Amino acid sequence: MSAVPAPLLDDDDQALFPKMSDAQVELLAAHGEIRPTSRGEVLFAPGDATYDVMVVLEGSVSVLVGSGSETRELARQRPRDLMVELNVFTGQGSEATGVVREAGAVLAVPAHDFRALVGRELSFGELVMQTLFRRRQALERLRVGIRIVGSPFDRDAQRLREFAVRNRLLHDWVDVEDPRAQAWLADRGIADVTKPVVLLGGREALVDPTNAQLAGAVGLRDYPSAAEGAFDLVVVGAGPGGLAASVYGAAGGLSTCLLDAVAVGGQAATSGRIENYLGFPAGVSGAELAQRSEVQARKFGVQIAVPSRAVGLSERAGYHVVTLADGRELLARTVVLALGVQYVRLPVPQLADYEGGGVAYAVDVVRGDLRPGQSAVVVGGANSAGQAALTLAEDGHHVFLVVRAPTLAAAMARYLRDRIARDLAVDVLLGHEVRAVGGGSRLEQVTVEDTVTGQTTTLRAAALVILIGAEPRTDWLPEDIARDEAGYLLTGPQLDVARGQSEPWQTLGRAPFLVETGRPGVFAVGDVRSGSTKMVAPAAGDGGMAVRFARTHLARLPAR
Repeated sequence: MSAVPAPLLDDDDQALFPKMSDAQVELLAAHGEIRPTSRGEVLFAPGDATYDVMVVLEGSVSVLVGSGSETRELARQRPRDLMVELNVFTGQGSEATGVVREAGAVLAVPAHDFRALVGRELSFGELVMQTLFRRRQALERLRVGIRIVGSPFDRDAQRLREFAVRNRLLHDWVDVEDPRAQAWLADRGIADVTKPVVLLGGREALVDPTNAQLAGAVGLRDYPSAAEGAFDLVVVGAGPGGLAASVYGAAGGLSTCLLDAVAVGGQAATSGRIENYLGFPAGVSGAELAQRSEVQARKFGVQIAVPSRAVGLSERAGYHVVTLADGRELLARTVVLALGVQYVRLPVPQLADYEGGGVAYAVDVVRGDLRPGQSAVVVGGANSAGQAALTLAEDGHHVFLVVRAPTLAAAMARYLRDRIARDLAVDVLLGHEVRAVGGGSRLEQVTVEDTVTGQTTTLRAAALVILIGAEPRTDWLPEDIARDEAGYLLTGPQLDVARGQSEPWQTLGRAPFLVETGRPGVFAVGDVRSGSTKMVAPAAGDGGMAVRFARTHLARLPAR
């Protein structure tokens, strides 16, 4: 008789499955009910977005992932185990099936009551959130979830993969040449292997979907609607500045909508670790900070629409009108522009040929591609590059940090420089620039040049992470929202005196607020604001400041 495979996760691992104490069970019991369970009963299934949070009281429950012959037992939940997913807080459907293995009983708590309880009970809430973040990291390592099948040379396949990474979707990337992928496609009758395919639960598949279509299929995308026709606050950009503005706005009673073209968290979410953010002495990964912020925003009622790209900003009947790429319009009484920046690319021949095949602009995009023992090159001399190099070194890879400047001191924090100096897995090449890349189907080598001697060196590397700066994407904004020569948005005192004394400011009887743009009621925060520090904490501070001024602006507007 063949042995039954052990569950993928160990139920005795207290970090992933802490047993509920008597006090915690009593706390939950005040908001739920005890239900008997029978063998084979399905307690929740993939796609369920409103199922109850449960504590196993008697018997056991198998949590299953996959489908058909590839179904695996993820975990076996026993008495005192809390059955809950991070998706309960993000609004997505379940990614697993819960089937009663041994009859018994569960304590079931409605999801909305559970979320409220986590928000009220500090110690219990922190236990739950830390547990869920650890579980999510374990699931990411197991590569469960949706499957993205495609060629490593296909840009659409890489687009879908990056979208899944940036949105922290549980997924597995499988080359279309892999026999498993060919069997999956044949089983679903998909003959065209020139286009990427996303395999969802069961037999459902999406052929070459847009990011929006994929988001809709996994329960990620929402279509915002304001109860009174217009939002008090629309925030464009979901990086730290935009998330902070959304949280502060909604917490203060403003109807708030948050938009982003790619993912919640912005570029900060791609950082392996943020070590200088107040309140996290051991550091926090960008992904965890983004997830925590998203949960917090949803807790206060922020409507989050991802992916939704803003392409226009106009005025109509006293409202700001944010036009989206799909043609929809959102009316807003105030707007916060937290647009962030886009990465600068190196002027290196054939570089674009390897984008998605080893070349990336965020460290998280390549971490899953690198095999043990493979080396990586990180280009850049600022904090983001230093943190990326250390993250890859912690993963067990040798890293070449290529810096154009003669020193790291000009742009990188001291604590990062000290850690890099102590890390034997990081070689720093000062005064060097990338001149060429090469390889077969994927990146295999990077050629760098010493800018003083002219000597070139070819480095064996399977990944090249480019973090050499960024530039704003503000060309879609109207002319009255002034920009500096580099395209960053001017605010408050940066606006010329004549502009601040002209209409409509004279009618309002005030000058532009500190982070207000040239259009009253439109604010700029974070990296896109001219003169910003390009750091997470100041961006979040900008967001809070913008909401404070937005409330003052709204209070002075005529009643509607």
